[in-house]
Amino acid sequence: MAVAVVVLAACGNKQNNSNNGTMITETTPNPENALKAQQFLKDAGTYYLATVDQDQPHVRPFGTAEIFEDRLYIQTGKVKNVYKQLIANPKAEICAFKDGRWIRIVCELIPDDRIEAKKDMLDKNPTLRSMYNEADDNTIVFYMRNATATISSFTSDPETFSF
Repeated sequence: MAVAVVVLAACGNKQNNSNNGTMITETTPNPENALKAQQFLKDAGTYYLATVDQDQPHVRPFGTAEIFEDRLYIQTGKVKNVYKQLIANPKAEICAFKDGRWIRIVCELIPDDRIEAKKDMLDKNPTLRSMYNEADDNTIVFYMRNATATISSFTSDPETFSF
């Protein structure tokens, strides 16, 4: 059984204090680590994304996690509250659980409205095509920036990496 949860906020050494005063670690892009995080999310099947609306956290299940131009992307619709919340505050946390291990990803989710980014996501997830189209005004993809992931379990030391 796979489960995932996401909560937002972050802290770190080199910090960006944009938005509501919370801090997030600035990281160097690393395509191999983005792929490692994506594989965990894909293996889990469902992950949970947390955002915030003013002072209230909101968590919901997601399933899209694709690599495009060496970055890890997710997808949603502009009509959804999650889109509005990420535009207001891009800081998010993603969590997934599978086989006694879990991953937590602290990141900023940055919108990418380019047709080619949306098309790549939809081509890799054809079941979404019944609801979304890269040329519509609703489809939006976000890439993870300043992402730090930690894979944990109760039986081994945590593994932390950035991408």
